[in-house]
Amino acid sequence: MRWRRRAVAAAAAFLPLPAQAQTAALPPVAAATAESIALPRGARLVWADEFDAGRLPDPRRWAYDTARNREGWYNQELQYYAANRPENARIENGRLILEARRERLSSQPDYGGQDYSSARLLTRGLASWTYGFIEVRAKLACGKGMWPAIWLLGTDGKAGWPRLGEIDVMELVGWDPQTIHGTIHTGAYNHAQHTQKGATTHVADACTAFHTYQLDWNQDRILIGVDGRAYMRFDNDHRGDPATWPFDKPQYLLLNIAVGGWGGTHGIDPAAFPSRMEVEYVRVWQLPAQTKPGR
Repeated sequence: MRWRRRAVAAAAAFLPLPAQAQTAALPPVAAATAESIALPRGARLVWADEFDAGRLPDPRRWAYDTARNREGWYNQELQYYAANRPENARIENGRLILEARRERLSSQPDYGGQDYSSARLLTRGLASWTYGFIEVRAKLACGKGMWPAIWLLGTDGKAGWPRLGEIDVMELVGWDPQTIHGTIHTGAYNHAQHTQKGATTHVADACTAFHTYQLDWNQDRILIGVDGRAYMRFDNDHRGDPATWPFDKPQYLLLNIAVGGWGGTHGIDPAAFPSRMEVEYVRVWQLPAQTKPGR
């Protein structure tokens, strides 16, 4: 396969691994559905960012992932992820702006030779949840070579990827800008074995209009949807096997724009830069039973 296998590196140590380890040639095992997705009755808002203050992302809510800048990111991604740099991540007119740019940040001490800059925000160490309803309202970064994503990873880094569990709430590749992907990866279901479970939906104006990208996650199943309609469902088999259901432990949230990798399988268009993902809000609700200590 074209991308470096995350599982090999992750088995040795906890690394904040990239999302979206699929290939265009190997579609996920279908987990399609057509049902409504809505905030559960009685759920309470437990975490949110409305992006209505400051110039940079709120450090009480978001950290920057820069761990692989010097070595290079997985999946043959080509970006340098900057920290505390408004050119790549800023608050503007009540929105979070993540921006991928064509530039070489060679003066940075961890520069790894990349021709592009971008940002990857995450809540690891600041906020995580077991179960809940997560909604992100966003307009996506597009152009050939772009790979924006909204996703979650398990906090149990010692488990390694993919055993810690990954939930891809939204992925888009710039060469196919009207297709939204929702996918899960676990020890049993993952791209390395060509068994990852997921589905797609068509959003004609994902690059030019805001939509709500939604995850409804409970002890029985995961639903992923857009604007109130679920298109991907993954059910807990209740066997107690973390290889098939690692999703009874906390996960943290990530927002990023990668350059290259899956997004670059048809090349990278220089005219695509700068490319933005704009986020109006991120909100997390949980039912009272889901907000126990340790969750």
